[in-house]
Amino acid sequence: MQQSVTRLLAALLAAVLFLLPGCGAAGGEPEETTLVYGSGDYTSINPALYEHGEVNLLLFSGLTARDGENKIIPGLAEKWEYDRDSLTYTFALRKGVKWHDGEPFTSADVKFTLEAILAPENLSEIASNYEDIAAIETPDDHTVRITLSSPNAAMLDYLAIGILPKHLLEGKDLVTDPFNQAPVGTGPYKLVSWDAGQSIVLERNPDYYAGTPKIGRIIFKIVPDEKARAMQLRSGELDLAQVSPQDARSFGDAEGFTVYDMKTSDYRGVLYNFNHPLFAKYRELPNALSYAVDRQAIVDSVLLGKGRPAYSPLQSGPYNNPAVEKFQYDPVKTRAMLEAAGWRQGSDGVYQKDGDRLAFTIHCPEGDPVRVDMANICAQQFSEAGADVTVSIDSEIDWAGQAAYLIGWGSPFDPDDHTYKVFGTGQAANYGNYSNPRVDDLLGKARGTDVSADRMKYYQAFQEALTDDLPYTFLAYADAVYVAKDRVQGIAPDTVLGHHGVGIFWNVKDWTLA
Repeated sequence: MQQSVTRLLAALLAAVLFLLPGCGAAGGEPEETTLVYGSGDYTSINPALYEHGEVNLLLFSGLTARDGENKIIPGLAEKWEYDRDSLTYTFALRKGVKWHDGEPFTSADVKFTLEAILAPENLSEIASNYEDIAAIETPDDHTVRITLSSPNAAMLDYLAIGILPKHLLEGKDLVTDPFNQAPVGTGPYKLVSWDAGQSIVLERNPDYYAGTPKIGRIIFKIVPDEKARAMQLRSGELDLAQVSPQDARSFGDAEGFTVYDMKTSDYRGVLYNFNHPLFAKYRELPNALSYAVDRQAIVDSVLLGKGRPAYSPLQSGPYNNPAVEKFQYDPVKTRAMLEAAGWRQGSDGVYQKDGDRLAFTIHCPEGDPVRVDMANICAQQFSEAGADVTVSIDSEIDWAGQAAYLIGWGSPFDPDDHTYKVFGTGQAANYGNYSNPRVDDLLGKARGTDVSADRMKYYQAFQEALTDDLPYTFLAYADAVYVAKDRVQGIAPDTVLGHHGVGIFWNVKDWTLA
C-alpha cells in the first residue's frame, strides 16, 4: 500500500511540474528556450516570389550570405570562382546539407530556384535581379556554374536569396502550391505549425550547416499593429518586437527591457503614379511639390529624431551623392515653380491649369501609423502651398488607380538593389510607372561594371538625373526601433537593416535567452 501511494504521489508531482510555467511547453520545448516575436502577417512564404519577409532568414539559406556589415560571405556555397572572359561563376556547394525534411540539398535545387525566379508565369518580384543569367549548369551534385549574358556586379549579393527544394516543387504551380504555407528550407529554423493570422511556430534545425541554433523555438506571433505590439511587450506576451518611435519612448527607462535604435536604409516618400491623369499630364508637379515639405519636421515630430531627412534612395551607402539638390523646405519656391509652369490659383486658393485642379489623395496602408502621420503632414503642407490633398488609409493597394502612395524602400546591400527594379522603366517594382531614359541608361551601366570608380560615377549621375525628374517626394530615412526583453541576448545593434527594418535575425543562430 505504501509503495502504491508513493508511486501515485510521484506521478502527480511529475504531472504538476510538466504543467508549471518554465517546466514544459508544446512539443516538449522548455519555455525558457522559446522566443516570441511580434510579427507582421504572412499569407505566403516563398523567397523566390516575395521579397519581403523577416521569416525568410530563419527558414532558408542562399548560395551566399551576409555578415553583420552586410558583406558577402559563403552560404550554401563554401567557395566560388569567377571567370571574367566567359562571365561565369562556379560555385562549390557544401556537402552534407539537408533540407528540413531530411532530403539532401544538391546543385539541382539551385538551378530549379533560379529558373523559377526567371519564369515569367511565376511573376517573381525579384526577377529583374537575375535577368542577366544566360545559363545554369550542374555538372555534379555539388557544383553549379552560372553564366551571365552581360556583367552584373550585384550577382553575388542577389545569390543570397533562399534556395527552394526541387523535390517538393518540381512540376507544380509555384504561386498556388501549398508549399507556400508549409515551407521547407535549409535555414537555422524549420516550420512546425502555422495558424493563419495568429502565429508561425519554428523550431531549431539540428542539421543547420553553420551549427545548431541556441534558442530552441521561435514563435512569430502575428501582431500587425505596432501599438498592440507595445502593449504585448509590456504584458509579457512578446519577447521582441519592432515598435513605433512614439511607443518606444515608454520603454526607455523600463526595467527588464532594452531599446535598440538601429540604423536602416529604409526610406519613405510620396510615390506619384505617372499613369494617373494628373501626374501623366503635368510632370512638373513632383519637383515643385517636393519643396513644400518640411522633412526635418517629419523626422522630429513623427520619427522623434529616429531618422534623417531623405533626398535620394542611396543615402545609406558609399555611393551617395551629397551634392545633389536636397529640396529644402521652401513653399514659396513651390508656388513660384507652379506659376512658372502655368498654374494659377482659383478662388478657393487651389492651383488650376487647363481646367485641372491640383487635387489628389495620398494612400497609406492600414496598421502603419508612421506612414499615416507622414502622409497627413505632407497633405497639410501641400495644401498650404496651394494643392488640395487628402489622405486615405486602405487595406489593399490599388497601384493602377491611385494618384499617390506613401511608399517605402531601401536596401543596405549592393546599390543595384531597390534602384534598378524600382526606377527602371517597366520593372516589376516600379509601381509608379516612372520612365526616364537617362535613369535607365545609368542604372544599366552601373550594374554592368564591377570597377568601383565607374560605379560611383554612374550612381552619382543617376541621382542627379533622378533629382531633375523626381519619381517621388523623398521624405525621411527611418531608424528601426526594436524593444526586447533583457533576456534576449545576441542582437547586433550596429548592423544597418533594410526595408521595414528587415535583417535583425542575420545572426539568430547565436542568440541566447538568459
